[in-house]
Amino acid sequence: MYYLYRLLTLLFSPLVSIFLLHRKAHGKENVRSVAEKTTTSFTRERDDNISKLLWIHGASVGEAQSSLILIETLLDTYPDLHIMITTGTLTSANLMESRLPKRAFHQFCPLDHPKYTKKFLDHWRPDAAIWMESELWPNTLHELARRKISTTLVNAHMSSKSFKIWHYCRSLAKTTMSTFDKVLCQSENDKILFNALGAQSCIVTDNIKYSATPLFYDCNALDQLKKSTENRSLWLYASSHDGEEELACRIHEHLKTRIPDLLTIIVPRHPERRNTIALDCSSFSLKLSFRGEDKENLPAPDDDIYIADTLGELGLFYALCPIACIGRSFSHDGGGGHNPIEAAQLGCAVLHGPNVQNLHDIYTQMHNRTACLRIENEKNLEEALHTLFISDEKREALQRAALSFAQDKTDIIDNIIKEIAPQLEKLCTK
Repeated sequence: MYYLYRLLTLLFSPLVSIFLLHRKAHGKENVRSVAEKTTTSFTRERDDNISKLLWIHGASVGEAQSSLILIETLLDTYPDLHIMITTGTLTSANLMESRLPKRAFHQFCPLDHPKYTKKFLDHWRPDAAIWMESELWPNTLHELARRKISTTLVNAHMSSKSFKIWHYCRSLAKTTMSTFDKVLCQSENDKILFNALGAQSCIVTDNIKYSATPLFYDCNALDQLKKSTENRSLWLYASSHDGEEELACRIHEHLKTRIPDLLTIIVPRHPERRNTIALDCSSFSLKLSFRGEDKENLPAPDDDIYIADTLGELGLFYALCPIACIGRSFSHDGGGGHNPIEAAQLGCAVLHGPNVQNLHDIYTQMHNRTACLRIENEKNLEEALHTLFISDEKREALQRAALSFAQDKTDIIDNIIKEIAPQLEKLCTK
């Protein structure tokens, strides 16, 4: 099955350029990302200053954000180590390049094509590799194993949908899973599913998102926003997807009659959707403004909806707003939910819709601690927001519970470091 997969990726090579050009035309790629994904050029070399190189792959924004605490801890522990982090999206690349510490740098990951994978590994020659969560590429992992490069899967998660796909291709799954020396799982259920697919040395270490560094924010920008929104009732729709901006506008229209000073702030998951969002929201009798890519526009006193169409500022708006509804839990695409820990770490009262299957374990644990509110539908969200606005006691209790939950989970990173330490100590003593 693996060799069939390999053959198919070779046969479909001509379509790669078309695929990337299409993405570039829609703002999802740029010249650098295309070049690095196809290994036609690299923005830097592996120079003599890099004695030991660890490759960490975290596909998108969530994995990249989670990897920061791991990167910082490893660099503090192993002074001779350098780390290359690869991701696949422009948003995650911008996040990494603005927040990586010294001795760490970002590259775009190669597409899972035998030619690109070989050229990438020839160029960088990593001494060990760590993969984050669930994006598993057979060609790349096979090449790592062929070169005897020790590889660990960290924060491993397997959704029911992904398990069904992998189970259908059981031979390919076993070949791919066996390339990992160790699989550190988020939960017991993940361990069961990875074992069933042929993974070995599976250990439950919990979810690294619990230990992630709180999202960065600019204190000066926060002061400016606080002044411009002084004496207003704020709530945040965080990481919104298609359909959720319109939902926020409808709720604002209804709540405004009861809370005249209301300001709804929306941070889209993908800021490049700004034109679509503006069109979707134009049918409402609301005053709408955008922060702008230059990050200079502040909310006006008569603004109803303020859209932060910027990159890397989600932490700023969590720090500003006392209430946050987590996006992709009401979206048109069936949802799945985004990370609520980021909001909890910065003191928000956390709300979410019914579709949080991608982070089921985190939300379940938060519910068990009364650290978030599950909202079943739009009407319930409106009423929950109204209750939290008029009751300081209820809002502050939910904020305290969320923050306490986040703070109690910060030692997860120690469990992960303990499990990968033998691999890295062996590497750094060579």
